[in-house]
Amino acid sequence: MKKTLTKVLVLALALLMASTALFACGKDEEAIVIGLSGPTTGPAATYGIAVENSARMAIEEINAAGGLKNGVKLVLKSYDDAHDPTKVATNFAAMSENGMQVALGCVTSNPCLEFVKLSNDNKVFFLTPSASANAVADTANFGYQMCFADDNQGKVAAEYVNKLAEEGKLNKLGILYKTGDPYSEGIYNQFVASLSAKVATPVTATFTGSDDTVIFDTQVSTLQGCDFIFMPIYYTPAAKFMTAAKGKVADSAVYYGCDGFDGIDTSIEGFDITTIPQAVTMLSHFNSKATTGKAADYISKYKAAYPNGPLNQFGASAYDCIYALVAAMNKAIDEGKEITADIAAEELCAILVEQFNKGFGFSGATGDNISWDSNGFVAKGAIAYEIKAANN
Repeated sequence: MKKTLTKVLVLALALLMASTALFACGKDEEAIVIGLSGPTTGPAATYGIAVENSARMAIEEINAAGGLKNGVKLVLKSYDDAHDPTKVATNFAAMSENGMQVALGCVTSNPCLEFVKLSNDNKVFFLTPSASANAVADTANFGYQMCFADDNQGKVAAEYVNKLAEEGKLNKLGILYKTGDPYSEGIYNQFVASLSAKVATPVTATFTGSDDTVIFDTQVSTLQGCDFIFMPIYYTPAAKFMTAAKGKVADSAVYYGCDGFDGIDTSIEGFDITTIPQAVTMLSHFNSKATTGKAADYISKYKAAYPNGPLNQFGASAYDCIYALVAAMNKAIDEGKEITADIAAEELCAILVEQFNKGFGFSGATGDNISWDSNGFVAKGAIAYEIKAANN
């Protein structure tokens, strides 16, 4: 029988025992079990669905090709957390009961911070595709990111803005961010700290509360004179701001976001991005319009497998996560490590930490020559991706 984790929250186990559905699938004795907690319902569902789809697609491809070098196969155990941190303990317990040996952690940052605590207690290695909060890597003993950490997003976004200022293409910079949100505040703080002296003091507007109910009249009034507005926020409030700003913010202005913008053009019911007159752009490590290379290969396969599924960088990152974990395990096998279908999570964790910490490199759909430092942060290139050009 596969060895299971020894430390799981008592409350989470009690909740699990109340629902026999969580045990329906049972343990898989013939494969390494990869756990995932992500939102497949709720306002962040487009991220979680893309991650789950892409992870499953990668696993199916790897298993069809024979699995790991030694023939061991993989299986994914995924649970919906609805972007709600309080659901993570229950999901972790369910994954543990189903034999989790390694994980993709969580899809979004706040839930993943809860996953980090459980990973630390139980020595479960995870490679998150998209939980970008600095604290995810900073506080994780065994956690790594495939996505840019928020500090990195803020720094790279500032480098882009600094270049615009140097080229005389930036007049008045505005910023809209959400206070009290680790994702938004983390990117904002690093962005402001990384602006060059050539960038005039930005005009800043903030908001708080539910993304679904916030009204942006005050923020639009504050930012309406800006020709470039940086928004380190998720796509739901961004779309609401853009809608409220029509006819008030100049049509020639540019809206610029980070990975939270991903899906803004396809995933919001009732929102038509083509009605937004301004250009909408974002910092990304994935080009969903790529026609060559590994990104294009991923896009082609994903569209064939999930013609109606959301296509975004979160999914591409999850696809890369699976292949990176396999590459690390194969490298360890080459070095003489034994990785079997019933390897204990703690033992596999030690093997993967060793590989990722000693300069393990990887190339995939989200970048070439990807590497990680010992703190779990990823190093790779970024692009300024145009979601929608300005309406002329």
